[in-house]
Amino acid sequence: MIKTICVAGARPNFMKIAPLMRAFKKNNNFDLLLVHTGQHYDDNMSKLFFDDLDIPRPDINLDVGSGSHAVQTAEIMKRFEPVVLDFQPDYVLVVGDVNSTIACGLVAVKLGVKLIHVEAGLRSFDRTMPEEINRILTDAISDLLFVTEQSGVDNLLKEGVDSGKIHFVGNVMIDTLLSNREKAERSDVLSRFGLLPKEYGVVTLHRPSNVDDMARFGEIIAAFGEITKEIKLVFPIHPRTINNIKGSDLEKRIGSMDNLLLLEPVGYLDFLCMMSNAALVLTDSGGIQEETTILGVPCMTLRKNTERPVTITQGTNRLVEITKEEILKSYREISKTGKDSCSSHKTPKLWDGKAAERIARIIAGA
Repeated sequence: MIKTICVAGARPNFMKIAPLMRAFKKNNNFDLLLVHTGQHYDDNMSKLFFDDLDIPRPDINLDVGSGSHAVQTAEIMKRFEPVVLDFQPDYVLVVGDVNSTIACGLVAVKLGVKLIHVEAGLRSFDRTMPEEINRILTDAISDLLFVTEQSGVDNLLKEGVDSGKIHFVGNVMIDTLLSNREKAERSDVLSRFGLLPKEYGVVTLHRPSNVDDMARFGEIIAAFGEITKEIKLVFPIHPRTINNIKGSDLEKRIGSMDNLLLLEPVGYLDFLCMMSNAALVLTDSGGIQEETTILGVPCMTLRKNTERPVTITQGTNRLVEITKEEILKSYREISKTGKDSCSSHKTPKLWDGKAAERIARIIAGA
């Protein structure tokens, strides 16, 4: 049996871990321990993600909670080390690019345990992003690197990574989307919030560069003010973002927009249904760029760069400079072309719902 610790820490990790846990159990060659670092954790999120995605409850929850990058990373390392020493795994598997990814990766390699990185090789080439640092460092110390798109392979080879460690397998996030799409279609989320298909847009914003910078956030909100004169925008907003704008001029401006619907964060299935039926999505999330590509929904990514270039070259995604004028320009282009704005999009190579199965086979044969 291949003893493997699988690590999840933040919300996007759950969608990546779910198909991997299923594939490993189906393979019958794995002795698994699921560790949740608790980097993002509360009872509501547990209900929304572990139940929605049929993920078994974690064997161990480190219950780290929030903190600065240094404090959080150090606390994860302190709490994860005894778990590794006790379980004595052959591999530690980490996903994505959050602090849990690099923290648990460092613990593993310092204890002589082989490290697996799922979603390796992605690069924004912007080192002001904490996630970019986590990606680069985790890839540098990993023994097996599983890649979602060709750019990831190219980036790793340029960085001098041994080609024998690199495996282009597809995208486990898309495994989750495809396996849950039918279930998501049965969600009543549209009727619950009075939404009609293709007559609203979905907004997600979480990056500090967007929601902590009030001048930049103000540009985004100013654009929303114009867009909501034509179409409803649905914005599941993080409590931290709400706290940022409390008592500010932005709070008044947002409150005056009748066609901007603020929601608490919603579950995976509800959000997938909402996104599938949207006219467009405005986001700064990496995963949503991938999901909208598969769903064929126009996506405006409010960032200067993306670590997922295939979503632009083959998908429905476009990068949008964060000014009111550029956001509105992009919105008008999408509105004018409608469905035709996504007519040339293709499904990226190996985004077929079988990435986790490939990963399980490769590890079993390593």
